Amino acid sequence: MNFVFDERPSDAPFVEKIWRTRSERSGSFISAAASQWEMVVTRYQGKTTFTVRGPETKASPADYPADTEFFGIIFKLGAFMPHLPLIKLLDRNDATLPEASSQSFWLHGSAWQFPDYENADTFVTRLVRKELLVQEPVVEAVLQNRPLELSLRSVQRRFLHATGLTRGTLDQIERAHQAMALLEQGGSIADAVYQAGYADQPHLTRSLKHFIGQTPAQILRTVKSA
Repeated sequence: MNFVFDERPSDAPFVEKIWRTRSERSGSFISAAASQWEMVVTRYQGKTTFTVRGPETKASPADYPADTEFFGIIFKLGAFMPHLPLIKLLDRNDATLPEASSQSFWLHGSAWQFPDYENADTFVTRLVRKELLVQEPVVEAVLQNRPLELSLRSVQRRFLHATGLTRGTLDQIERAHQAMALLEQGGSIADAVYQAGYADQPHLTRSLKHFIGQTPAQILRTVKSA
């Protein structure tokens, strides 16, 4: 990918990280599955757009134009916007919000100035204060295997509403990324099978092809050629 990439942590409690990049030339890449959603601001040919991108449950090809700036906010699991259900934004069914002016966009009936890499934390804090961004405590409890005084169906419904994913799908995505990281760190395919909890090598291969878009052998070849 022809990107100059940068990222930083965030002071906002609902945010995983903040990133920015610029494409130098047009091209394409494989967008891997992702369990978290994000907001992305794109600047291309003098026009700025604000897009909400949901989780991705499979790898898919993606194109990008040349000379384009991207800035994004990736949110922690459990943070969500009640009026934009993540289940409707899955797999690149992105929501690009309407432009209010060259410097702002419409969000839930109000004009908001486009955030940038430096003031993203302030932007998120304002979303929380306006109750446009909330946290579902059930998600953290489920991920930490803490007991809840709710029915299983209620827990599943609230988890799906806040993440756009079932717990099973989320675990599969995270396991595939864990296996990829092990391979990128120099581990063998056998190590990735064992440490990431796959039944065997074919199971690992199927998972990585679906969620990452590469086989274990392809990942290892990329690491060796780097």
